[in-house]
Amino acid sequence: MGKHGDTKYVGGVRGRRTLRLLRSDSGSVALEFVILLPFLIMVLVGIIDGSLILYDKAAITNAARAGARAGTVLKVPPLSTSQIIAITTASAQGSLVTGGNATSPTVTVTQPNGTISGSPLQVAVSYTYQGLLLGSAFSALTDPIVLKATAVMNYE
Repeated sequence: MGKHGDTKYVGGVRGRRTLRLLRSDSGSVALEFVILLPFLIMVLVGIIDGSLILYDKAAITNAARAGARAGTVLKVPPLSTSQIIAITTASAQGSLVTGGNATSPTVTVTQPNGTISGSPLQVAVSYTYQGLLLGSAFSALTDPIVLKATAVMNYE
C-alpha cells in the first residue's frame, strides 16, 4: 500500500484536483446528450414524415395512372366514370401509408370529348396527408398538406 491508503499518489494536491475534474466531466456529457435528444428525435421523425409524403405522392401518381390506363384500353362497352373512380380509389387505398386517421383520396375523371378513339381521358387524384407526428403538427400550424397527381391518356 502507498502513503495515502488505496488511492494512488498522482503528484500531490494538484493531481487529486485533476482527477476530480476528469471524473466530473462524464456527467456533463450525459446532460448535453439529454438536451440534444429531443432535437435529434425531431429530425428523425421529420425524415420519416418527409419520406412518407414522397411515398404517398408516388402512390397517388401510380393510382391516377392505373385509373387512366384502365379507362382508355379498348373495351366494349368502355368503363364508366364511376368504374374508373372505383379502380383509382382502390389502387390508391391499397398503397397509401397513413398514420392513424386514413382519409380517402378524391378522384376526378374528365372526358372532354367522350370515349371517342384518340380523345383524352384525365384522371386527377387529390389526397390530404395526415402524417405520423409532424404532419399533424404542420396541419395545425399551416394549411393541411394536400398531394395531387394527374394522369392523361388517349382512348385507344
